[in-house]
Amino acid sequence: MELKRGIKKWDLVLLMINSTIGAGIFGLPSKIFGLSGIYSLPALFLCGLIVFVLVLVFAEVSSRFKKTGGPYLYILSSFGKIPAFVIGWLILITRVATYAALINLMVTYISYFNPVFLEPVYSFSLITGITLFFTWINYLGVKSSTILNNTLAIAKIVPLLVFVLVGLFYMDLNLIDTDQPPPEPGDFMSTILILIFAFTGFEAVVVNTGEMENPKKNIPFALMLSIAFVAVFYALIQFVSIGTLPDLASSETPITDAAQIFMGSPGAIFITLGAVISIGGTLNAVMLIGSRLPFALSEEKQFPELFARLHPKYRTPVYSLFIFTAVTLIASLTGSFIYAVSISVISKVLIFLMVCAAMIKLRKKHPRKKIFFKLPYGYLFAITGILSSIGLLYSSKLSELVDVLITIGIGMLLYALYKILSRKKT
Repeated sequence: MELKRGIKKWDLVLLMINSTIGAGIFGLPSKIFGLSGIYSLPALFLCGLIVFVLVLVFAEVSSRFKKTGGPYLYILSSFGKIPAFVIGWLILITRVATYAALINLMVTYISYFNPVFLEPVYSFSLITGITLFFTWINYLGVKSSTILNNTLAIAKIVPLLVFVLVGLFYMDLNLIDTDQPPPEPGDFMSTILILIFAFTGFEAVVVNTGEMENPKKNIPFALMLSIAFVAVFYALIQFVSIGTLPDLASSETPITDAAQIFMGSPGAIFITLGAVISIGGTLNAVMLIGSRLPFALSEEKQFPELFARLHPKYRTPVYSLFIFTAVTLIASLTGSFIYAVSISVISKVLIFLMVCAAMIKLRKKHPRKKIFFKLPYGYLFAITGILSSIGLLYSSKLSELVDVLITIGIGMLLYALYKILSRKKT
């Protein structure tokens, strides 16, 4: 029995947009403006170029595979089991951390409508209820999850699109200070690093390759279209935020505050509701992706066989889904995700670096293998991606690098324990 291929071409585009545009966009404009001012716009352009280079590499590498696993499978095929497990483990931990952080943020946004939801008993009930709802949707199969994903993706884009279209008519060009001196190199690099994180999510979506129709053709198409859309969308949101909110650098909720200025209280409520929907869409995507990664690891004998069992009717990896739900729920309710959030950016950069290296390895390993998408000047793009990733790692904090090494160490201990127990059972 195999996973059901229920994710079509445009479903995949919306899934990638949903995974990329998360709650971060509602605080992003002030963060990057505070660091780089008007130069946050060139930073967006530069970051878009870096990400697009990485996306092109992912487009070629992903077109070689049709099984579930994504970067984990790419590294496994290129460098073997141990590096692959490390990458798979990091993706899984960051999925748990992302879900837990986002659902707590969702409760914060919901409390805008009624502060009672911040009280422990109500927040506990809300987190549990929302998590069980997404688990149920994903239990019913990839088709159910895809329908909900498409609905939430469109619903999250609409408020932000309204913000851009209305805000363009209220722009104060005096707020766009083109004479501002350039930021310090360190601040500019920090801006790039924040933006890289804002553009990520696509690298996790390809984990679900085993449930996609015609992945060799549809993944490259969806990768390039979704990232191009997100880049333009982010630039427009940043431009409108700069031109409508005088105190942008100090705002905690810049899009809501800007909407309050040119659309009044109804606009602020509309944007806050959009944030809740946006988080919901990302949560559903994280649940879909996160429950498939243990399945992929199990298929390669790096996780217990239980994780690879499929529901006879819905063809979903039910045990993988239920265990992922249990772990994320514990992390969400206890706050133990805070540590894991700090490793997310570096983990993603490591994945990018390894996939770029995998492209070089796969080209040499299978020089005549027929693939659907072959990137012109592929080696140049791969090397550029590697150098960009090394540059991003260099600008990271030492404490975060240490956290990543500790997380990898914990994963390797668990892997060694599983292998020892497996041999004893055999």
